[in-house]
Amino acid sequence: MHAHVNARENVFKPPSPSLDVMIHIILDTNFLMIPAQFKVDIFSEIERLMHEPYELCIVDMTLDELEKIRKTASGRDKRAASLALQLIAAKKPRHLKTEKNLNTDKMIVELAKSPGYVVATQDAGLKRILKQNNVKTIVLRQKRYLTLT
Repeated sequence: MHAHVNARENVFKPPSPSLDVMIHIILDTNFLMIPAQFKVDIFSEIERLMHEPYELCIVDMTLDELEKIRKTASGRDKRAASLALQLIAAKKPRHLKTEKNLNTDKMIVELAKSPGYVVATQDAGLKRILKQNNVKTIVLRQKRYLTLT
């Protein structure tokens, strides 16, 4: 007697979400100012780009930079920093503690060298250093949408 084999049992099953690697997306200061400056919903765009589980993160120095811009800048930059701080409060990204004596960009590069990190930035110098270190980035294109590079 032959055992009946159900063909569906042999279908490839993707790993369960609990086994997937979580991608950590570090949001840079200038990236968080995109919604006010260019009217782009960065969170919907990240959702569109990412095909695996992810977690939004910011380094603690990014909060300090946004607070400083909000207090000292005027006009467009002040409004952009205020909106960025409101979005952080609403979206509750994971806060990454850093050494205060290091430059923010250097700290982001050091964190992002670890596997599973992507950096969302508009900073040309930071993008260049990240590319040299084979770190993926999320950037704004044509002032309308985000791409993963």
